[in-house]
Amino acid sequence: MVTVAIYSEQAMINLGEFLGERARPGDLFFLFGELGTGKTTLTKGIAKGLKIDEEITSPTFQLHKCYHGRYILNHLDLYRLGQRSELAVVDVEELFAEGITVVEWGRLLIDWLKPPAYLEVSITINPDFSSRTVTLNPQGPNYDDYLRSIPNADFGD
Repeated sequence: MVTVAIYSEQAMINLGEFLGERARPGDLFFLFGELGTGKTTLTKGIAKGLKIDEEITSPTFQLHKCYHGRYILNHLDLYRLGQRSELAVVDVEELFAEGITVVEWGRLLIDWLKPPAYLEVSITINPDFSSRTVTLNPQGPNYDDYLRSIPNADFGD
């Protein structure tokens, strides 16, 4: 597990770009944090690292958006889903098979699918509101590589 202090929107994008540059097809990122913590901003950075030029917006009302770059980026926002049965709306297993998948508010999905490997990213706003703490917790060995070089990376401020 690695924790990073983020002091600006640009730094959050830079962290996402760092992850996107290292992403491989089949990678799965679950993003957690309260509303407004920066989950979609981090996804914008991941898209930038995947060489996606389209504007990234939260798919809250669509549940899923797909973007094309170096690899496909599947962006899911499951905020509005409250029960496991509602997951049937999105064929998530098929999505996971192609490209990179980023899921905001995905606890239900983790509990249902029990994926063997993913990167859990938790974002919290610090009490003084001057920064965010991003905790990257690899679930499975595939994601350890992402974390090895983070302590030496500069995401700016």
